Amino acid sequence: MTAQNQYNLPKKAKGARPYFFEDPAVDKLVAMLMGLTGEVSVLADRVDTLERLLAAQGTLPAGSVDSYAPDAAVREARDARREQMLRNVLRIIAQDQEDPDAGKPNDAAYYQAVEQVEQ
Repeated sequence: MTAQNQYNLPKKAKGARPYFFEDPAVDKLVAMLMGLTGEVSVLADRVDTLERLLAAQGTLPAGSVDSYAPDAAVREARDARREQMLRNVLRIIAQDQEDPDAGKPNDAAYYQAVEQVEQ
């Protein structure tokens, strides 16, 4: 993808998050699972493409990937990429920590419970 084809998408969708299950935690888990599934699918496609290209060109001898030992710079880059992926997958939980009441289907009950506890 070239820089001309990249788009800056908003980090958060506008409006309340829709809920499909009775327990909002189930919706969060499904959202995280689907985000992770998308990440894995893209990675699998890219690995498959690289392996096919390298095999077609005779560039990569058998067993090279399994015997590869990354140096410190490669490990650092991989760690950074892994952290970004985890932020993407766990984004829904981070958003709730920023605004735990956003999009809750029963805010009135929540505030009533808070009042009872505070009394």
